[in-house]
Amino acid sequence: MAAPRPATGILQGTTHLFALRVYYEDTDLSGIAYHANYLRWCERARSDLLRLLGVDQRAAAEDGTGTYAVSELSIRYLAPARLDDAVLIRTRAEQVGAASVRLIQQAVLQLDEGRDRGMGEGPMLAEAQVRVGFVGPGGRPTRQPAAWRAAFQSFIASEESP
Repeated sequence: MAAPRPATGILQGTTHLFALRVYYEDTDLSGIAYHANYLRWCERARSDLLRLLGVDQRAAAEDGTGTYAVSELSIRYLAPARLDDAVLIRTRAEQVGAASVRLIQQAVLQLDEGRDRGMGEGPMLAEAQVRVGFVGPGGRPTRQPAAWRAAFQSFIASEESP
């Protein structure tokens, strides 16, 4: 038996899909997901997208290459997630620059459509626009590694393909 591996989500075309469940610790007194948890869930999805694109953030930070840091973020809450809901975070890259990447992230409720049909998509719960900038060891913006930039660009380019 293979050892379990931490979830990384999957790439589906040009979208990264990251599934999660709303646990008691994620909710407020009323049983609704606390607003800041959407930011945590989006961060996890972004980190796992980087992993799937071959970006080793830990090694880059340790060897002095640098790392990504959120430089801009806006989020719009559309509907609440509740205790035990299944939620899917969809992430897609929208723009890649020399030192930054702009991403769109959507939290979507997953609906159980029965044993034979699996999960279907319900309403969008929240949508975030995120810009991550690449920073060097001193915390100053710098060009992201060419291979990382190319990975994000190919992620976008394939969206435009038929």
